[in-house]
Amino acid sequence: MSDTFPPGLPRLESAGLDGWIVRLFDAIDEANMPWLTALVRGCETAFGDHLVDLVPSYTTLLVVFDPLRCSPDEARRRLVEILERLQPDEEVADAPVKELPVWYDASVGPELSRLAELAGMSLEEVVACHSERSYRVFALGFAPGFAFMGSVDARLEAPRLETPRRRVPAGSVAVAGRQTAAYPAITPGGWNLIGRTPAVLFDRDREGFSLLQVGDRVRFVPIERAEFERLGGDTRPMEEGR
Repeated sequence: MSDTFPPGLPRLESAGLDGWIVRLFDAIDEANMPWLTALVRGCETAFGDHLVDLVPSYTTLLVVFDPLRCSPDEARRRLVEILERLQPDEEVADAPVKELPVWYDASVGPELSRLAELAGMSLEEVVACHSERSYRVFALGFAPGFAFMGSVDARLEAPRLETPRRRVPAGSVAVAGRQTAAYPAITPGGWNLIGRTPAVLFDRDREGFSLLQVGDRVRFVPIERAEFERLGGDTRPMEEGR
């Protein structure tokens, strides 16, 4: 396993009396995911009901445990044992693709033209470029059900807006840097909006709550307005003040 990771990694970093950060990699890469998901499963088994939370990201896993039932030293010992026998989760590599229908339109995706201008592409080419590949969910965060996905084609790479919006409509599909995402609820946000999905991304009555989970593969599928409406999508144009 030592040849798989960069020099000095994996590394355990203290996150207080009830947590450890396990740093596996130093760069974002889809190839990280089988290792991170294997680590998640290993922690679930090794910690059992002593586990409070697991927060995976692009390169790390935050392990939060109950300090009244498991000391930091004991937690560290368990993590070392997991890392010594860690093997990649092959099921993640072969995970089926989840499809998210998207209405790509300037009325709900006001930055479509911005991405087209930056890339020297037509609006249709931007849509095709964004929807032709599958993306890996690297992390959940920012808001419940918000899945950070990557990596978008380098031609679509774009910085966040200089001034974030106060209200981004639920379902808004967006790009920031080499990442893409869909907003699960109305929240502030500074990503470049390029369309909207009618999919319900977070539901408290759904098992697991979030439609997308870390390790999932996702493809955005272009649909017309009529289909978007049929699926229950909100066609109200993006308004900066609402």
